[in-house]
Amino acid sequence: MQTLFDEPKQRNILTAGLALVLGNKRYIGWFWLLNLFLAILGTSAFRESAHTILDHSLYSDRLIDGFHLATLIDLLARPEFGPMITVTTPALWLACLFFLATALFLPGVFAGYGSTYRLPREDFFRACGRNLWRFIRLMIIAGIVMGIIAGLLFWANGAIATKAEESTYELLPFTLRMIGLFLIFLIMTTLRIWFDLAESDVVLNDQRAVRRSIAAGFRHTFYSLGRLLGSYVLATLTAAIILVAGLWVWIRFIPSNSVTRAFLLIQFIMLLLLIPRFWQRGIAVSYWQQRMLVPVVEVHPVEPTVVPLATAPEPAAEIPAEPGRGPDPAQET
Repeated sequence: MQTLFDEPKQRNILTAGLALVLGNKRYIGWFWLLNLFLAILGTSAFRESAHTILDHSLYSDRLIDGFHLATLIDLLARPEFGPMITVTTPALWLACLFFLATALFLPGVFAGYGSTYRLPREDFFRACGRNLWRFIRLMIIAGIVMGIIAGLLFWANGAIATKAEESTYELLPFTLRMIGLFLIFLIMTTLRIWFDLAESDVVLNDQRAVRRSIAAGFRHTFYSLGRLLGSYVLATLTAAIILVAGLWVWIRFIPSNSVTRAFLLIQFIMLLLLIPRFWQRGIAVSYWQQRMLVPVVEVHPVEPTVVPLATAPEPAAEIPAEPGRGPDPAQET
């Protein structure tokens, strides 16, 4: 019997997830614009304080030919710059606003990735509003779980490195610390996979009980850990390559006094760095379609068979006697 969604099961989740991302490129563009808009607002307080000093002093001469760390530190220490809390508070609040915006718009992204057609704007915002509180609960639970586990892991890594300093082998503490950081990266990536699968199930399965999606995500994460972890690590390595390549281009080809070109390059790098992040969510949606979705059987209507009603048998026709022949004497007896 043929079922729906048989075709995605034959595809690799890496290529299937990348196909979802490339088929919905507008989500990356909108999140990049949201990030840029909030970053401009978050740095407005710093720009105003810096303009107050740099426009009327010789500090600006030191910054014409490039970034100068000593000048920046001296600038921040000046009393007319103001307290640091006035500069950092807007950035902190706008970071929280970006967190809420992510919780608001990500359900629409998951719905768009899980849809077999281009999701209309109305359906996108309907999915966002329907799953907002569910996503907030998921993110709170994920923050608590990841925060506790990350704290324990970093504490254990530091304790092991400190204990290793008693050894006569000088490179042992550094080696153990690097191995510990790598293991922490793998464990935290596994937790990220867990909650990405839970987010996919909440939206695509329209699951009101968040705990059920968390349980399903946990079960499938460790059921296919090698496949999912390898895919996420590859996406993370892609992001690292993009970052290193972008910094190399900046150092090699962008002059230190060219603010405009540096700004354009940074924004292009930020746009490219969004692709691996959305790729990971595309991998989660692709895995959900292949493993966590209950197959839907195609139902074909069956035409009713007409059964004729049983009728009484017709009486046999009487055979008339031959003319000129009388009745049979045997029958009369």
